[in-house]
Amino acid sequence: MIDLHSHVLPGVDDGAAIFAESLAIARAAVEDGIAELAATPHVRADYPTSPATMLELVDELRMRIASEGIPLLIHTGGEISLDSLDRLTHEELRSFGLGGSRYLLLEFPYVGWPLDAHERLFRLQLDGFVPVIAHPERSAEVRAAPERLGPFVELGALVQVTAASLDGRFGAATQRTAHALVRGELAQLVASDAHSPGVRGIGMSDAARTLDGELARWLTESVPRAILRDETIPARPSAPGRRRWWRR
Repeated sequence: MIDLHSHVLPGVDDGAAIFAESLAIARAAVEDGIAELAATPHVRADYPTSPATMLELVDELRMRIASEGIPLLIHTGGEISLDSLDRLTHEELRSFGLGGSRYLLLEFPYVGWPLDAHERLFRLQLDGFVPVIAHPERSAEVRAAPERLGPFVELGALVQVTAASLDGRFGAATQRTAHALVRGELAQLVASDAHSPGVRGIGMSDAARTLDGELARWLTESVPRAILRDETIPARPSAPGRRRWWRR
């Protein structure tokens, strides 16, 4: 599997604090069946990670992983808050693209509905980026009305749900929403959002087991692989009776 959302870089946000914790996350990822992992530190007001810091830490983590013999590829990236987009240049945004691609991981707020989100996503696309909306199932507004994500997906954005949401670690309401997004074709990617080897750890294999095998492979292998290659994502596997319930 390929995991495109993690907080494995040490000392820059609320994820790993030191390299020992980074290596523990890396080992847990391999044990869970992850072959490639994107380091996506927060990029927001309280964690203003710069591209230079991200790149430096990724290089150091790659060297430490190699020296420990951990069979895991580390990719660059960032999890950018919507309100941080205006302060970043086009070149900085490109630096935070997942694996150096045009796909940008964007942090969806847990509280409140971003009224200017549609405009921000549209502007990103005009600049050549593909927005990837991170963990919207953990938003109270999305839990109340998952179909609100429909216009974003129709615009061309991708939606990433978190493994811990699918397998129930974040509670029943979030789990129901995550599966509703997958069933309704409003999710195209599963990632761990790992902050530690513990409760907020990897768990991608447990999440995959809650889904149909072919669909799980699409969400955890085919789509993230296309993103890293900067390609258009492949078509979703067909399923009898499937329908987009959110469309009017």
